[in-house]
Formats: sequence, structure tokens, C-alpha cells
Amino acid sequence: MIDIETLKQYIKVLEDCSLAEIEISDEEDSIRLAKPTADSPVAVLPPAGVPAAPAASAAPAAQAAPTAPASDAQTIKSPMVGVFYAAPSPDRPPFVSVGDTVGKGDVVCIIEAMKIMNEITADKSGTITEILVENGDVVEYDQPLFKIG
Repeated sequence: MIDIETLKQYIKVLEDCSLAEIEISDEEDSIRLAKPTADSPVAVLPPAGVPAAPAASAAPAAQAAPTAPASDAQTIKSPMVGVFYAAPSPDRPPFVSVGDTVGKGDVVCIIEAMKIMNEITADKSGTITEILVENGDVVEYDQPLFKIG
């Protein structure tokens, strides 16, 4: 079985290079990692020998996904799937609040993916007009997190 540290290293390699996907196999295991694209669905497949969950259990998650705002130019989106955290720790204030002015490159939140805390930065300057997710929410790739004006 591929241990979590090795998996993290494979993910880091994929993130740091221009490859769209990698596949690693040995006598016991096989893993394929691919960067999501805007037009490709994200699927998580169970390991071999583990039955897939019934399709009915996935339906509520799909319905819970918020709709995207009309204009990409006015949102900061999630670059990955993970858990949204508004603050660096539970006892600290949030990175940004409604009405705060942010500059390009300022940290606006953290998204935890596979036990790795990823600082998410603003890709544009402006004022936070709305926070579209709650602390602790699971967010999807390309999901709008903040409206910025």
C-alpha cells in the first residue's frame, strides 16, 4: 500500500511540473493523479476490492454546491478541493472580513487538502464585498469563495 508521505510527494511533483497527470504502479498498487481542468469532472475512485458507494449518497453533495456568481472578474475562487478555514487558527481573527481591502497576493484563507494547509491568496486587488462560504465548509475546485469589488 502506498503510504501517505509518498502520496504527498507524488502530489507535490505533479503540482510543481507541467504534466497534466502521472500514473505510478508496482506489484501491489496503482495510483493515477491528474490535475483537474475546468471541463473535466473530478472523480474519486475507491481502491480495488472496495465496493463503490451507492449513487444516491452522492446526490445530496451535488445539490449542496452553490451556484457560481455571474462574473469571474469579481470573485476569488478555490484552486483546489478541501476544507475552507477563514483564520490561521481557531483562536485568531479571520484573514479577511467583509469591507476589508486586499491587495494581489494577500492571504485570504486557508484550504486544507490531505492534511496540508494551503494559504490561498487574492489574485486581484479590491474590497471584500461578500464571503460565500462558512468556516469549516468543504469547497470544490473553482468554487467562488469571496466576492471582491
